[in-house]
Amino acid sequence: MLDYIRENVEESIAAKEKLLRDEALLETVGRVAQLCVDAYQRGNKLLICGNGGSASDALHMAGELVGRYQMERRGISAIVLNANTAVMSAIANDYDYDNVFSKQVAALGNAGDVLLGLSTSGNSVNVVNALQEAKKRHISTVGLTGASGGRMRPDADYLLNVPSYNTPRIQEMHILLIHTICGLIENGLCERGFWMEEQS
Repeated sequence: MLDYIRENVEESIAAKEKLLRDEALLETVGRVAQLCVDAYQRGNKLLICGNGGSASDALHMAGELVGRYQMERRGISAIVLNANTAVMSAIANDYDYDNVFSKQVAALGNAGDVLLGLSTSGNSVNVVNALQEAKKRHISTVGLTGASGGRMRPDADYLLNVPSYNTPRIQEMHILLIHTICGLIENGLCERGFWMEEQS
């Protein structure tokens, strides 16, 4: 049992060390955070979507932004497209599951918004369709994937394809990048005096 635990921890550390050496990817993380800061400064919002574990990561990210990450401040607008089960089940029932995110992008998205789609394989059809719908509407697209980027690669303006093909390791790096982006967004906005709560 201890060997299995150590093996998992070692694999996670090795994956993160590989991520740390990918300068181009780290620079893209910074550009994504700046993209979001600029969107918020204009009064736009962030849309997020994913399936399964990635759906949970989308909810986690929204919680850090709408609530707080590390600073006391007002909430930052983030809408999770996999959060509304009534909307998702209605779209899946009346159309099909491949459209559950793209139809919400069409309904809720505005030019200048940012859509962040998560898929460990990069091949989730409903996330790919959402990115394609977003591009039609002049919404910037960000993809969080595994190493290959999968089918999301051509439709992501910014691709964060973490260096692994192992789903658990990819998910661990995704949450690390989500936390990093949330911190950069928070710092960037607060440096500009945006959304700070008055302290008593």
